[in-house]
Amino acid sequence: MSTYYVSKQGDDQNVGNQSTPFLTINHAAQIAKAGDAIIVHQGIYREQIDPRRSGTATHRITYRAAAGEHVTISGAEVVTGWQRVAQGVWQTVIDNQLFGKCNPFAQQLRGDWLEQSNGCHTGDFYVNGQSFYEASTLDEVLAGVNRQAVTEYITNVTVPDPHAERTQYLWFAEVGKNQTTLIANFHELQPNQELTEINVRQTCFYPSRLGINDITIAGFEICQAATPWAPPTTEQVGMVGPHWAKGWVIEDNNLHDAKCSAISIGTPQLGEENAFSKHHDKPGYQYQLEKVFEAQRLGWNRETVGSHLIRNNEIHHCGQGGIIGNLGGIFSDIRHNHIYEIGMKFEFSGWEISALKLHAGIDTVIEDNQIDHNTLGTWLDWQAQGTQILRNLYHHNLRDLLIEMCHGPFLVAENIFASAHAIDEFSQGGAFINNLIVGETIIENVLNRATPYHLPHSTAIKGYAMVYGSDDRYLNNIFIGMADHSHTNGTKAYDGSSLSMKDFVQAVEVRLPGDVELFETVRQPAYIDHNVYLQGAQGFTKEVHAFKDADFDADFVVSQSGKTVKVSLKMPPTFQTFCGRVQSTATLSQTRLSEMRFENPDGSALRLAHDYFGWPNDKGGENVPGPFSQLRPGDNEIVVWESPLE
Repeated sequence: MSTYYVSKQGDDQNVGNQSTPFLTINHAAQIAKAGDAIIVHQGIYREQIDPRRSGTATHRITYRAAAGEHVTISGAEVVTGWQRVAQGVWQTVIDNQLFGKCNPFAQQLRGDWLEQSNGCHTGDFYVNGQSFYEASTLDEVLAGVNRQAVTEYITNVTVPDPHAERTQYLWFAEVGKNQTTLIANFHELQPNQELTEINVRQTCFYPSRLGINDITIAGFEICQAATPWAPPTTEQVGMVGPHWAKGWVIEDNNLHDAKCSAISIGTPQLGEENAFSKHHDKPGYQYQLEKVFEAQRLGWNRETVGSHLIRNNEIHHCGQGGIIGNLGGIFSDIRHNHIYEIGMKFEFSGWEISALKLHAGIDTVIEDNQIDHNTLGTWLDWQAQGTQILRNLYHHNLRDLLIEMCHGPFLVAENIFASAHAIDEFSQGGAFINNLIVGETIIENVLNRATPYHLPHSTAIKGYAMVYGSDDRYLNNIFIGMADHSHTNGTKAYDGSSLSMKDFVQAVEVRLPGDVELFETVRQPAYIDHNVYLQGAQGFTKEVHAFKDADFDADFVVSQSGKTVKVSLKMPPTFQTFCGRVQSTATLSQTRLSEMRFENPDGSALRLAHDYFGWPNDKGGENVPGPFSQLRPGDNEIVVWESPLE
């Protein structure tokens, strides 16, 4: 096992030791073997790293920034030679050889479920590290305003004042055979006195081969890649990603300004890509379903893919996703990351935009993250089976959590959902336990498409089903509504559900004879108890044990100072007399369709006896509802986040 060193004062003709280091990280990546380490000294490395070999579970290949040194891996190059063409407007001419095989300023964003691209390209332009806006026309650049009306389809929320003229720092590219001319409106800035960069590489750290396993990437700033739109029906290219491999560790990094996605733990190319948007002959849903079978033929299982650890990263200012993945993120752990400002430029829109978006996150644990100021915080789409969302902080998102077309069991426990729109659940078979839910909650069935469910802790498909609504468990949560009742918060949407599988079966039997149509008209059971409803939140009518004070003003506030986040809220005087019940595998009924118990990813029994901070929350089988065991009547102020990075 060897240690190789890389320095901006090095040379790739060197032997790569501490006294005679290499110049580029990628050169070291072609040499490194299992057990080797690559230590990178400070500087900006403008290169794409394509590791050649795998590590092993016991002898990883590690890429690490030298202790105490700032190392940047950039997908961008510096451009200079700006010439003034009008007041505030400058241009520069770029030789297309700079881009290699693919010029991102000639590559438009396109693909399945991209609803409005507005002519955006994968290319982007940065001044002093800040990205400008791409204009639709050269006239917009000359005027210094952007008249695009962008509707964010992900959230069904229209950007405020979308038709208003907005003064912006804009750019436009004219691409020729040999040269690209970049024109930008800098307003008061003098571009020849600023750092001006364009992204030229599609990725920063991404193998071209499949199956490059057991890689660690730690301690870098990684930024400014021309990543393409990445739906689940195409190879999901990220600025960083394993490209269908196993056992990567991505930790302690600062990842930002990917045009679309920062980290991809998604699929490789599986047959024709973006076929729906090309042909319009079958629904995109159908093409996506075919990808699941193609992945199984490729060997989609625990032995070949997944089991990644993504922790302690800052991920921000990307157009589509902070972390995305279809099928390739199985059995992974996504822990203590701060993900923010994803999709918030509103340059383009579509159905795949989220800070964290996973398809088929089987037995994946999403824990202890702060996810804020995004169009959508977390989106679990299809096959969230054994998935756990634990102790996360969501705030100031347009929406916090969307769970779509999943059949369970999935667990959402000890989280803080503090945005105005908290939870959309278009799924079944979930358990929501000991959460603080401040925003709107919406529950819907989906009877026009079926998605797979699997054998326990496996990728093997057991069956398919529609989403019939309910079969959910809401236990020990605190719901805080809006004082003016302007949105729906609570569990009242489950009214009409039966209370047990026995009652459900009886309701089906009295409608016999029949088959499929019976299950479209009989709601599945709902298991709802020991919840707290304040400030207009409304509960399930049949809930036996509930604390309700619709008129109580909880005065809930999320405040942020630097890297520290606090929540403050008031609780009613009699709150201390109300207790929840500690939940476990033994107390949570199995899901109806997948017929699975709520367990840990390793198959061991689950017991939810701790709170958001990991402190004990179990007094003889009873606990404090919500995520905080220290919550008391009256005023409460609680620090809920400290930054993972200095």
